Amino acid sequence: MEDWIALGYLLSAALFIFGLKKLGHPRTAPFGNQLGALGMLVAVVTTILQMGLGDGIEWVLIGAGLVIGSLIGLWMAIRVEMTGMPELVALFNGFGGAASALVALSEVWRYMEDPSNVPTNQLEITVIMVAAGLSALVGWMTLTGSLLAMFKLKGGVSIFGKWIKTPTWGPVWLNPVKVMMVVGVAVLIYLSIDAPTDENYLWGIIGISSLLGIVLVLPIGGADMPVVVSLLNSLSGIAAAFTGFIIGNSVLIVAGSLVGASGLILTFI
Repeated sequence: MEDWIALGYLLSAALFIFGLKKLGHPRTAPFGNQLGALGMLVAVVTTILQMGLGDGIEWVLIGAGLVIGSLIGLWMAIRVEMTGMPELVALFNGFGGAASALVALSEVWRYMEDPSNVPTNQLEITVIMVAAGLSALVGWMTLTGSLLAMFKLKGGVSIFGKWIKTPTWGPVWLNPVKVMMVVGVAVLIYLSIDAPTDENYLWGIIGISSLLGIVLVLPIGGADMPVVVSLLNSLSGIAAAFTGFIIGNSVLIVAGSLVGASGLILTFI
């Protein structure tokens, strides 16, 4: 069974790579998108098979999540016009980053609920906590930054029927603040290694990372938002790769690395 699982992940990774290759030309882009979707389907099915049919797995909850998520995604894709596609991509980037961060959070939360789950090997717990911290940093930063980017692309947001324009604000003194926020998250990650059951470090990382996403995107004008969306797309992939290290999922590492690398290349171009 393990050989079939490995083969499924290998096939999924190959489909992702070939799909990405086909996306490089407008004529073959639709086929590349289909290959990527097929690769994700193979990855999901393989993961479900790897989990097995044992007790303790909420299959109803998993099935409901798959159905509801698929229906919402289909509804949004059909409803949104092509002119609104950048906003939709920004929103999906945020969802991707948040999903990766939540998976990492669920893994770390096991240690807080039951300290006996904490690995005794110091190297293992160091790798897990660092990867979880980086996943939280990138994931929550991507979520808040993507939401703000979406509102900037739309020109504002409607609150209780009143249209409010998204501001562009970025004084010079904000740059050192951003650096201090990143350093603060790094310190919290370092402290969490010796205290993996302390949830205060966890909430601190989430809070600072969420605020960091806002202050990073806030100074950027709407005309430059496509570049920001591309960068946030890359960050969502990096967050997925970090989460793959935490749960030991190779296809998540491969897919996240592909998204991260391609997004960075597109950002520089």
